[in-house]
Amino acid sequence: MKFNFATIHVKDLETSIRFYEEVIGMKLARRFPAGPDTEIAFMAEGFAEIELICVKGAEASTYGDGISFGLSVEDLDAAMEHMKKMGVEITAGPMQPNPNTRFFFIHDPDGVNLEIIEQKK
Repeated sequence: MKFNFATIHVKDLETSIRFYEEVIGMKLARRFPAGPDTEIAFMAEGFAEIELICVKGAEASTYGDGISFGLSVEDLDAAMEHMKKMGVEITAGPMQPNPNTRFFFIHDPDGVNLEIIEQKK
C-alpha cells in the first residue's frame, strides 16, 4: 500500500490554490467540477498530493491541533525567511529534537497545521 493524497475541505479554492503554489511551492496537478457547487483541485509536489475540496456555502471545517501535514525542505532557514516575506506567521518553532532534524509550523488559509521540516542525512 502506498500513500497517495490527503484531503482538505477549503472555504475558498482560489485562495488555497494560490497559497499552496506561492507559499508552499506545489503545482496545480488537476482541477475539476465534482457536482453541484463543488470543485476539487489536486496540488502536487513529488509522489503525494493534497486534495482541496470546495463546496460553495458549506460550513468551514475545523482541524484540530493534533493533525499536521509534514512538508520537507532542504534549508529551514531559507524556508523561514520565505514565510516571513510572504506574510505567513510561524505559529511554533523552530524546534530541533535531534542534531539532524529541525522544523517549524504554519497554518494554511483554512487553519490546517503544516510542519515545515529539514532533515539532514
